[in-house]
Amino acid sequence: MKKNNSKRIKQLHKEHKYNKQYTLLEAISIIKKTSTAKFDESFDVSLHLGIDPKKSDQNVRGSITLPHGLGRKISVAVFTGDILQIEEAKNAEADAIGLEDLANKIKKEKKIFDVIIATPESMKIVSTLGSFLGPRGIMPNPKLGTVTKNIYKAVKNAKCGLIQYKNDKNGILNCSIGKSKFSIKQIQENLYALIDSVRKNKPSKSKGIFLKKIIFSSTMGISIILDQDSLNSVKK
Repeated sequence: MKKNNSKRIKQLHKEHKYNKQYTLLEAISIIKKTSTAKFDESFDVSLHLGIDPKKSDQNVRGSITLPHGLGRKISVAVFTGDILQIEEAKNAEADAIGLEDLANKIKKEKKIFDVIIATPESMKIVSTLGSFLGPRGIMPNPKLGTVTKNIYKAVKNAKCGLIQYKNDKNGILNCSIGKSKFSIKQIQENLYALIDSVRKNKPSKSKGIFLKKIIFSSTMGISIILDQDSLNSVKK
């Protein structure tokens, strides 16, 4: 299997040069065409940012609900003990609800949820999970809308395709913006939503070119560099 996969990737690299920049429509079409795994591959994007990730005031963090979601079921856990909020969470189809019992489940079973939502009152309990949730980027944060009293809205937003993003130690922001089965228009609109959100969170201390490079890829496919000039031309 690995040998056949290696041959496939080598052939794809022969057909598409990594250093070449492709227009938005070309890039999306290539990723969709080369996503030939037996499962529905994720459509991923890497944004190389003009920041100094070593400086805390230059890190980029935020959240956005993608117009067309992620193309998969999002698991959401809610920390609350309030009766009304528990009902809101249930009505919004949260996957897990609780306080100490939920925290213990996450600790013992190493249970991973896509999104963790908490009320302000429950953060004392959630904070004990910092070493587990933090590195995975799912620690509730009021700036991201995941520490809130409006449980119903928060869960619904998460279920509809809320993504939380943060640059890594190299100043690169990686996230999925859908599935390879998505239409070109769906990928475009999800990409625009992400880029608009990231630009709004540009650190004031960041100088020069903020969005230095955009790279598309799929779970088992190749990487394609995007010609950023094509973003505006297509959007118009």
